[in-house]
Amino acid sequence: MNRKTIAGVLFIWIMLCISVVAWAQPRGPFVISPQVNADKTVTFRYLAPLAKVVKLSGQFLKSPVEMTRDSIGIWSTTVGPITPDIYPYSFQVDGVTVMDPANVAYFPNERLKASLVDVPGDTPLIHAMRDVPHGNVTYEYYPSVEGSTGTVVVYTPPGYNKASSTKYPVFYLISGTTDTEETFFKVGRTNLILDNLIAEGKAKPMIVVMPYGNPMARIAEQQGKSKPADQFGRDSEDAIKRAKLFETDLVNHVIPYIEKNYRAIPNKDNRAIGGFSRGGGQTLRTAFGNMDKFSWICCYSAYLFTPEMEGTFKHIGENPEATNKQLKLLWVSVGDEDFLYKSTVEFLDYLKSKNINHKSLITPGGHTWMNVKTYVAETAQLLFK
Repeated sequence: MNRKTIAGVLFIWIMLCISVVAWAQPRGPFVISPQVNADKTVTFRYLAPLAKVVKLSGQFLKSPVEMTRDSIGIWSTTVGPITPDIYPYSFQVDGVTVMDPANVAYFPNERLKASLVDVPGDTPLIHAMRDVPHGNVTYEYYPSVEGSTGTVVVYTPPGYNKASSTKYPVFYLISGTTDTEETFFKVGRTNLILDNLIAEGKAKPMIVVMPYGNPMARIAEQQGKSKPADQFGRDSEDAIKRAKLFETDLVNHVIPYIEKNYRAIPNKDNRAIGGFSRGGGQTLRTAFGNMDKFSWICCYSAYLFTPEMEGTFKHIGENPEATNKQLKLLWVSVGDEDFLYKSTVEFLDYLKSKNINHKSLITPGGHTWMNVKTYVAETAQLLFK
């Protein structure tokens, strides 16, 4: 064996040793978080050896809870018992809010950075994974406004791929301010809610289309520009402008794309529209501005002010007989601790004063996705019947 061969072998051996040593380098202690216990308490852990203060924040808490550090730098706390549901939570590490790195379940949002904890019920909740036939969830790209490429999440019901000739009604479902097209899927568990209701014969099989509610931000991002700031005021000129852009996207781009690429029944009696928070306002504006497109309207934790109803949408209240004939469902729901509760109730009072048929549901709690899941489950049972 010559010197070059020996040197080559030695080099390979050294590199293998380095690789083995590198591979064997410690990655820190394994952290389990969150840990849901049998008594519905939950233990949260976060590895931060150099942190001075770590707190747990979550929608199951009235205020953040300080965590305790162990000898190797893992901070932990156990809270509860927690009422079964899915909740967002995060850690505050020396004043900085972070997600839980030990948890793969997260809250899709432009700004909110939170993880998700699922506390199961003793009997499976309506959004739980059950032993029933399941539909499919597909991510789609479509040509959108101002030359941008839009994103949408689509749920198709169990049996969709086998029943190749069957057509289905469509529910267009819009999430809230700074949420993404994934939020109704990953946080709202709309796919599992529909799977369970369809299996029980409580909901008709339907396609659910979950678009991104902020096309202005998507356009800016794809053009290499900064995303616009959060809209100021729900009835401001900027908010109405953005809602109009979304309406244009939904009516002129999303619906045609869905009806071309999915077996959707293409008429108003088989189209429903619904949304939460900002998405609820977009729902009302889009539906009231396109009464020939939708027969079913589901507004979750949202409203329109009376001046806008008597201005832009005066046709809704001026001719209630025509409105009631055109709509098969107008649903409005809100939590009694929601910061939009008062305005939503005023909107309900307006509908009553104009004799516009509607259904309403006031639930306990605030402006949360725990309430949204309830609203989706309730309205899904009414649609297309």
